[in-house]
Amino acid sequence: MIFVSAWRRAQSLAPGFAVLAIVCSPAPAAEWKPERNIEIIVGTGVGGGQDKSARALQRILQDRKLVAVPLSVVNKPGGGGAVGWNYLNQHAGDAHFVEIGNPTLLTNHILGRSPLTYTGVSVIATLFTESVALTVRADSPLKTVRDLTERLRSDVASVSFSVGSSLGSVNHIAMARLARLAGADARKMKAVVFQGGGEAITALLGGHVDVVASAANNVAPHVAGGKLRVLAVSSDKRLDGAFAAVPTLREQGHNVVINNGRLLAGPRGMSAAQLAYWEGVLAKLVETPEWKKDLDQNEFEPLFLPGKAAQAYLKTQYDELKQALTDIGMAK
Repeated sequence: MIFVSAWRRAQSLAPGFAVLAIVCSPAPAAEWKPERNIEIIVGTGVGGGQDKSARALQRILQDRKLVAVPLSVVNKPGGGGAVGWNYLNQHAGDAHFVEIGNPTLLTNHILGRSPLTYTGVSVIATLFTESVALTVRADSPLKTVRDLTERLRSDVASVSFSVGSSLGSVNHIAMARLARLAGADARKMKAVVFQGGGEAITALLGGHVDVVASAANNVAPHVAGGKLRVLAVSSDKRLDGAFAAVPTLREQGHNVVINNGRLLAGPRGMSAAQLAYWEGVLAKLVETPEWKKDLDQNEFEPLFLPGKAAQAYLKTQYDELKQALTDIGMAK
């Protein structure tokens, strides 16, 4: 069964989401603007996908002067992202604190690891989605996805794989679903969790794990340098650019289609004026050539949905991720 990622549904429903955002927009409120340094929080370590997104956001907002105060990126790794989200909510109602997040905000709640989900923060907007790449060292004996699935089928624990942040993440789901479709018990997979995607890839480069499941853009420099090789991506069609020759999992006979993504949120209790300020800033950001170039270079799919439209999208994604985690035996 194909996991139909919520972002594809969001694309088809984008006009409806846009209408929802307009209809549900808050009543006009007094204008708000930041008065001091803004912290962009990242719930993972330096070098991972969320960290890179936060730094791209910081750079463009500063260079384009879309925000009139300084911005700093603050890494708060730990707890599969929970440390960062808890830090954010310690500043309730203060829009000088925002966080770049991904679907672990949803999966940690589904798995009972955190009481916090998207309804417990002030969702500002979704920004884009990205595919998962299954990657090995260039000298790995695993030459194809078939090699990988045969190893998993014969002895699921013989393959070690790494993910950044937490088990139950979209990266982990992609690998676990592949194992399940191969006839292996996904619950017995040998998984290693790191503070972020950067550390997970370092472990692969060092030969400490066999496979890494991560955002495609995270491995791109090492693939170009000849150190790593991508077996497959989890998108519904081939990516462009550096990954154009990489087949999808579905092309290779495994119906695994799943995507990661990014959202920007503030702490609980933000006012309508604060939300309106940030939505306006992001609406300008996503139209800049620098942002569009960053999306293209990293094989991201644009998905800018502000306010209520973002909330509706996340509700759809939550339901789909819950079903996926139930299918692999991690949720009930």
